[in-house]
Amino acid sequence: MSSGEFIVSLDIGTSKVRVIVAEVTRENIQIVGVGSASSKGTKKGAITDIDQAVQSIREAVTHAERMVGIEISSVFVGIAGNHVSLHPSHGVVAVSGENKEIDQEDVDRVMQAARVVALPPERAVIEVVPKQYVVDGLGDIQDPHGMVGVRLEVEATIVTGSKTIIHNVLRCVEKADLAVDGILLLPLAAGEICLSADEKNMGVVLADIGGGATSLAVFDQGDLAAAGELPIGGDFITNDIAYGLRTQTEIAEKLKRKYGVALVEEADKEVNFGVPTIGSNRERTISQEELAMIIEPRVEEIFQLIREQVESLGFPGEPAGGYVLTGGVMSTPHILGVARAQLGHAVRIISPQHIGAEDPSFTGGVGMVHYIQRRWLHRLPEYDNRSHSSKRNKNNKPSTWVKIRDFIGQFI
Repeated sequence: MSSGEFIVSLDIGTSKVRVIVAEVTRENIQIVGVGSASSKGTKKGAITDIDQAVQSIREAVTHAERMVGIEISSVFVGIAGNHVSLHPSHGVVAVSGENKEIDQEDVDRVMQAARVVALPPERAVIEVVPKQYVVDGLGDIQDPHGMVGVRLEVEATIVTGSKTIIHNVLRCVEKADLAVDGILLLPLAAGEICLSADEKNMGVVLADIGGGATSLAVFDQGDLAAAGELPIGGDFITNDIAYGLRTQTEIAEKLKRKYGVALVEEADKEVNFGVPTIGSNRERTISQEELAMIIEPRVEEIFQLIREQVESLGFPGEPAGGYVLTGGVMSTPHILGVARAQLGHAVRIISPQHIGAEDPSFTGGVGMVHYIQRRWLHRLPEYDNRSHSSKRNKNNKPSTWVKIRDFIGQFI
């Protein structure tokens, strides 16, 4: 990519479009720039107005470019939503090398074999996630590279989505003058930085609570077991405040961020502030406690709906690994207490641990960067940190990022 030694993730949320620019090597990830813009032309994870969505993408990218001082020409795009579904798959190939040592070509072929399944015409493959490899009947292998065998198999999960929704998202990215390096399942990528291996093995729910939607991912026995989305998020809290206080939505958002707390018992009734009222030129004086009385019921409802949605996905009861919560709403003070009251005590909040992107709202974009590093860079033995440009090098051999794009591109 023209951004040289950087990779770029694009998270098109319902309320915000976020761009993460990172310098990545095998051993290290450094976030060097972020960009964000109000998300327009999207609703419930789908594009409703292409021109407005393109404008939002361009604004976020421009913001990131100014921070880093480079030109961004291509991005990895995160996909989420209720249109996403998971399908088990199996692939098998004969090991091709003369010495029967499994190399990257064999792994690519078996993954391609697992991808060959009959899908309805309205569905598109987002990615294929390996669960385990099997070499000559020996299973539970996570990395078969270098092993010797005759027969290589893979048990995998195919992640599919609505072709219309995916293609409209990609169309917006292309109209914003950006190439698409690949598409990734956003909740799966977020799990790279939010969840430990033990949590995934025990069973855990990851909930990313954004402005207009809440993405859910259920992990069990080490693998992604289910994914879903709720059309509710922080914007609903803002709307409740605007309606309850009869004020403008923009003012309600500012009040929520400056004075909002999620528990009434933690609010200070001595903290007062003025609220402009629609239809009047006077301000009402409201206490933080009164504001919390509006916020707490909606926050409770969000967590109740999360629990009900997880049960509807086939996972009743409290998961052994509990709930891991992230997303912009989780910045609300004292929200963890409300979450534990509704979901159980095994609940924690996580934020990215990168300077400049510590806010929980950046979890999806940062997770994509980690996912790319862990899942794709190790596939390229010739990878080094000297050049990541997607342009052809001097001897006309494909560069690292071209190979990554070509491999992931098989699933678009």
